[in-house]
Formats: sequence, structure tokens, C-alpha cells
Amino acid sequence: MRSYAETPPAGPLRAVVEVAWRAHAGTAPHTQRVLPDGCMDLLLAGDDVLVAGPDTTAHLAGSPAGGVATGLRFRPGALPALLGVPADALRDRRVPLSDVLDPGRRRLLRSAPSGSGDGTGDAAWLARLALALHAAAGDDRTTAPLPHPALRALAGGMAAAELADRLGVTGRTLHRRCVATLGYGPAVARRVLRFRAAAALLYDGLAPAAVAARTGYADQPHLSREVRALAGVSPASLAPRTGSPDLAAAAGSARSGEGVRGQVQANRSSDEPSGSATVA
Repeated sequence: MRSYAETPPAGPLRAVVEVAWRAHAGTAPHTQRVLPDGCMDLLLAGDDVLVAGPDTTAHLAGSPAGGVATGLRFRPGALPALLGVPADALRDRRVPLSDVLDPGRRRLLRSAPSGSGDGTGDAAWLARLALALHAAAGDDRTTAPLPHPALRALAGGMAAAELADRLGVTGRTLHRRCVATLGYGPAVARRVLRFRAAAALLYDGLAPAAVAARTGYADQPHLSREVRALAGVSPASLAPRTGSPDLAAAAGSARSGEGVRGQVQANRSSDEPSGSATVA
């Protein structure tokens, strides 16, 4: 049986990590739809450590029967500084971490994961790796994530020029910073973060017309076009559905991350379309 669980980060990781997650594919191969949410992940499957870059559209991720994957979902804009690589270089990509890091950071990968083959201990190993990367990261202001209020402003539809003025920077500086930390400019960031907020409300059962009004879409057709463009499914597919085992489990146990609630709160590892509602 497929399973998914999340664990809040502890200690210094709380500043950069939203959640640690672990997914088990169950007894049959499984494909999950991963939705864009502004986040990047470090994930471990077997002995392979991958970086999941920022997505601009849905990504279909396959898992073999019995497959176990463990990951850390980083807050929007937080991971590039730890990697020493701008986010746009990883946009819409899954890349081995060893191919991304410079030689100084790459040495941090030399210790083997401490898992037992079923994923046990992998989250702790990833946490130690993230802490080491955090400690090794320099103070590069070009890859410093945008402040949380700025991300919320983008999610709310604020124009780039107005946000730049509030941050006391030029429009070009804001654009460069968004590209370096989020993987795309303010216009795409606005779409992705607003979509994430809308997906959370759709799961909660709010009618699409009300979701459109609350999240700044022009109307319900505008919401539908954006959901299809970014998720590859209709808004109805993101709502809880009676009779679906995964979605029923989601409605009954939001913390488990199973089904759509996991989709909305846990981008890279849910059983259906996924995303994170943390910023918006």
C-alpha cells in the first residue's frame, strides 16, 4: 500500500526547510503528478541524491514497486545559496547533486547514507547533509531568498515594479534575484505562488469561483486556464472526491500527506498532484 509521511524540520533547518518527507510506492509501480510550487527539494532514492529544481509545469515522477524516496523540501528560494548554483540552472530538471556542487561542497557527499534499504535513517542523513551545506554556504546576497512578505506579495498578485519599490531595489535587480533564487522572473513566480494558494483552497472544498475571487484571478475561467497550464489537470481534479481511496485518506488525515492534502502541502512526494501551501 502506498504511503507518505511528513516531519517538521528541527533546529537550524527550520529557517530553510519546510518539511522532510518519505514516500513508499507500495507493491506496484506508481506515477505521481508533481505540481510547481516555488520550492526545490533534495531527495534520496537508494544511494542517489538528486536536486529537484523549480518546476514551471507539472512533472510526472515514476516510482518502482517497493520504491522508497526520502526528501527535504526547501523554502522558496532557500536551496540555491546552499548549492552555490542559481535556481534557473536547475529549472524543470532533476539533477544528481554531485553534478551540481563545486569540489569543496562535493566532499560533503562522501559519507554514505545510513539507511537500512527501506529508507530508515535517510531523513536524518539528508538533514546532516543540509546542515553541512548550510554551514558551508557563504554570504552571497545575490542568492539570498526573498523575504517572506515579498513572496506573499507576489502570491497576492503585486506588480513587480511595486514590489521592487517596497524592497528598495530596481526592477532589474528584483528580476535577477527572482531568477537566481526561484528559477524564474517575478511574473512566473506570481503565477506559481498564486496557483499554490488556489490549489490549497480547492482541496479544502472551496468552489472554483470563490477560489478565483480569493486568490486574485480575473474569474473562474482564468483560474481554470492557469490550473490546466500549470497542473495539467482541471480544478476539479484538485478537489477532494468521494470514493477515491487516496483522496478520502487525505480528507481524513491531512497530516499524513496522502492524497491531495499531501499534494497541496507536499510538492514532491504525494500520490496525486502535489504542491506546497506554505508561502501563500
